[in-house]
Amino acid sequence: MAILVCGGAGYIGSHMVAELLKEGEEVVILDNLQSGYKEAVIGGKLYIGDLRDRAVLDKVFTENQIDSVIDFAANSLVGESMIEPLKYFNNNIVSVMTLLEAMRDHKVKYIVFSSTAATYGEPESIPILEDDKTNPTNPYGESKLAVEKILKWCDAAYDIKHTVLRYFNACGAHVSGKIGEAHNPETHLIPLILQAALGKREKIVIFGDDYDTEDGTCIRDYIHVTDLANAHLLALRRMKNGGESTIYNLGNGTGFSVKEVIEVARKVTDREIKSEVQGRRPGDPAKLVASSKKAIEELGWNPQYASIECIIETAWNWHKNHLNGYK
Repeated sequence: MAILVCGGAGYIGSHMVAELLKEGEEVVILDNLQSGYKEAVIGGKLYIGDLRDRAVLDKVFTENQIDSVIDFAANSLVGESMIEPLKYFNNNIVSVMTLLEAMRDHKVKYIVFSSTAATYGEPESIPILEDDKTNPTNPYGESKLAVEKILKWCDAAYDIKHTVLRYFNACGAHVSGKIGEAHNPETHLIPLILQAALGKREKIVIFGDDYDTEDGTCIRDYIHVTDLANAHLLALRRMKNGGESTIYNLGNGTGFSVKEVIEVARKVTDREIKSEVQGRRPGDPAKLVASSKKAIEELGWNPQYASIECIIETAWNWHKNHLNGYK
């Protein structure tokens, strides 16, 4: 039996495919290559198509013996979602509805869904727990929360079991150096810092140094992309062993400030990385850190690349050897 990875040519999805192949799983990938790359798919059977196209899904499910799905396919830029909310609701919600209809009709009973910390909005307490209030402050988070609710009702009606994984800042690259993070435009802190180290940008901008944190800069929870992939695999195995539908946070549990990340990058790369402080960005909370206690206890999840040094080392290994991403 095969596992279908939707969005498997993207950043996190390609690392998921690598993890599944390492475990000897049969893998089928569906990606429209809007933000993914053929070169990121190191194995498995790749279909190029849109998740909203029911005919494509029927072809994939008919030609392969698929028993479970891991879904990463989504638009995920918070800023863009504020400008183009309909684009986000269409792609992020309609795609999963079409997928669930196909799963129902082809009798596929398990799905692991890639969600986000953006479902919480402004946190009421730190660390964030799975049963904390969800009040998204952007259409991206709202679209993911809507899917979470759809999954709940599909479990009740069709017995399609789901695991929702709400994760924080995915980062790093595969230890082999073969796949890594290539976004256009790039919005994530660590690759932006490494672009400055490589001379691809003049400096890294720090948005605000007057927050109520130890060094005045925002603190975020960074989790290595391979550790994320491993959690998806554990979640799938749990459901196949009779586990009920549930939600897990995935994070580091401590968090690192912007200045800390920049300083570690300077040490890892041995490069001068210029930085400049500008004003705060609207809506940036001072601190976002997850509690992953539930995932650790129930899934047996044990992150292997938890240190920020290790995360940046793997990212640096990718970026210095792929100056233009996969191109």
